[in-house]
Amino acid sequence: MKAVLDHIGIAVRDLPAAIGFYRDALGLEIEAQEEVESQHVRAHFVPVGGPKLELLEATAPESAIARYIDKRGPGLHHITLRVDDIRAALSQLKARGVRLVDEEPRSGAEGALVAFIHPSAAAGVLVELKQLVVQQADHKSVRPAQREPPRVTVGDLELISVSDGFIRLDGGSMFGIVPKPLWEKKAPADDRNRITLAMRPLIVRGTRTMIIDAGLGGKDDAKFQDIYGVDRSWSLDDTLAEAGLSREDIDIVVATHLHFDHAGGFTMRDASGRIRPAFPRAQYVVRRGEWEDATHPHARNRGSYIADNYVPLADAGVLLFVDEDQTIMPGVRVQRTGGHTMHHQMVTIESNGKRAAFVADMMPTTAHVPDAWIMGYDLYPVDTLTAKQRFIAEAVERGTLVFFEHDPNIAAGYIRDVNGKRTVQPLS
Repeated sequence: MKAVLDHIGIAVRDLPAAIGFYRDALGLEIEAQEEVESQHVRAHFVPVGGPKLELLEATAPESAIARYIDKRGPGLHHITLRVDDIRAALSQLKARGVRLVDEEPRSGAEGALVAFIHPSAAAGVLVELKQLVVQQADHKSVRPAQREPPRVTVGDLELISVSDGFIRLDGGSMFGIVPKPLWEKKAPADDRNRITLAMRPLIVRGTRTMIIDAGLGGKDDAKFQDIYGVDRSWSLDDTLAEAGLSREDIDIVVATHLHFDHAGGFTMRDASGRIRPAFPRAQYVVRRGEWEDATHPHARNRGSYIADNYVPLADAGVLLFVDEDQTIMPGVRVQRTGGHTMHHQMVTIESNGKRAAFVADMMPTTAHVPDAWIMGYDLYPVDTLTAKQRFIAEAVERGTLVFFEHDPNIAAGYIRDVNGKRTVQPLS
């Protein structure tokens, strides 16, 4: 079992006083709060250049933090060690006769699985084991318990974040000029330097039912799946079903761009081996310039475009090309950002004064919110920078709900600017 220090938990009675010390006196950043309802606790993480501090605030009298403070007062509560496979770690500890608080992992902060080791087994220290939800030793994902996908209403429109599983891409390529000692704190890499990324299409239900992007799909061979660490055990079909939908319910498919992890799910292979549109009733909306680039790739972008994902759409006569920013259905508009590809586009959603945005690869994860955190994959990174700065300024001012297509833990959230520092408040 390999374990590394992830964070130190500190029980606090007076949160404003604690924040006054760590943020105001020491000048540290306090991340957006996160409630762990199952443990009746509110967590505030404080980055300190490696492992974090976690300020723990009880939200109910029955909380373990409340009981701890009543008995011992505020102070150091636990240390947390991150492991690759929490179930294997617990099995190993049980085999050695180690006393455990939790013999099975449970849900914790940051979308993680956690389990506690009894202080009597660790020299009087409460030790928490933590496994990121999408990581295991075999680089597969841990599928969350069956649940309805995240839904939110924006005016008259219903938005449903769905999933086509996870993929692993090179961490250095995902963060460009940002040094690994910085990005690996937010996105730990495996032994092949790959980080885990979600594939999260978005359903928009209004006058018609739309899906924005469609993940990877299931047409790729074993070699491809090994290179990219593909895990579709929690696939688009699964999450559509959990949302009460099927592929036949989709009227419009919008492509932000045609890279394989966004457009692979546009087509499928039928029982006869023929590749056909995966959404049988849908019209597919594609930026004309992106189509031209995808069908005429060059050495720099050829690896990202796979013709089977989109050429059969032309053969089936289901393509609708757009040349400019425009409304696709009431309340839903495509807007070119450029940057990642020349004709990459985002989707803005607005109804009754409420606003959301699906930003795709302009800002693939919450870690990419800072200006300089731009992918090495971007063909035109300065265009990404310009588009991102313009978008974030407007999103902060207007309270835009932002959907992050590749973040493994946060599907959507609000970007906040606090004293010049950007944070993301996850959608609760």
